Amino acid sequence: MESNLVIWLAMIALIGIIIIALFLRYFPVLLWISARASGVKISLWQLFLMRIRNVPPRLITRTMVEAQKADIPLTRDELEAHYLAGGNVEQVVHALVSANKANIDLNFNMAAAIDLAGRDVFDAVQMSVNPKVIDTPPVTAVAKDGIQLIAKARVTVRANIKRLVGGSGEETILARVGEGIVSSIGSSERHTVVLENPDSISKLVLRKGLDAGTAFEILSIDIADIDVGKNIGAVLQMDQAEADKNIAQAKAEERRAMAVAQEQEMRALAQEARAKVIQAEAEVPLAIAEAFRSGNLGVMDYYHLKNIQADTTMRESIATPTKKDNNQPLKGNEKK
Repeated sequence: MESNLVIWLAMIALIGIIIIALFLRYFPVLLWISARASGVKISLWQLFLMRIRNVPPRLITRTMVEAQKADIPLTRDELEAHYLAGGNVEQVVHALVSANKANIDLNFNMAAAIDLAGRDVFDAVQMSVNPKVIDTPPVTAVAKDGIQLIAKARVTVRANIKRLVGGSGEETILARVGEGIVSSIGSSERHTVVLENPDSISKLVLRKGLDAGTAFEILSIDIADIDVGKNIGAVLQMDQAEADKNIAQAKAEERRAMAVAQEQEMRALAQEARAKVIQAEAEVPLAIAEAFRSGNLGVMDYYHLKNIQADTTMRESIATPTKKDNNQPLKGNEKK
């Protein structure tokens, strides 16, 4: 009987412990006491409902305490709504406290919008207080005299809280500054002018209003270094001269090919004419024989024609000098 009583008491104690654990799990009494002690008006039932909505009561309570201590009016519903929207409640409250201490006009709605836009609102507030220095990559530009210059700049920017939502980032600032440097160097008559007055680049770039539409405000642009690069003008002239030479060579080759083709065509015509002459000469004996048979040519006429041919051959041999062979010995009175 006593053993059964002990078992029942143990079971009752276990059930009581489970009930108390569940109660403390969904009704964080200690957290409620801490919030009330800090001046945050929140009920135990509201903490229980946060558990039901999968909102961490400790996070909401801690941020409300932080805002209360900084005299920033925030409601539980605002923090819960921002958490359920996927925002970073702690970063938003930290940013509000930091902005309040730095006298920066920033309310909860704007901070929540910046956070939901994917930007670090606390880092933006810190950048508004302490400007950030951005180093640009080397920017290459060519002055009007053809000399290449390589410039590096340091851009000091400050976050513009009101333009963080929808404003472009650092990449746009760097791109615009690089474009301004190229424009400034390219408009210089000589590269020595840029080397003597590098601040002229900064003044020209600042006048362009490069921070329009960005999330930053450009405070200053300082030229950190300028190096002299290649003589681009001379390189371009050399390339142009090489291209002109190649064009001239191509045209000359084209003319040579045409001349060779014309020469080959003339040779072919000459060979064709020579073949016709040979063919005509081959027909001469046939014509003579036909003349003999027809009675149009007599024997005396034939001998007279042969004499004329022999006389013509002799005259051609006398008119055409013959080349002596250097390897043949000299004859007769040619020896000395």
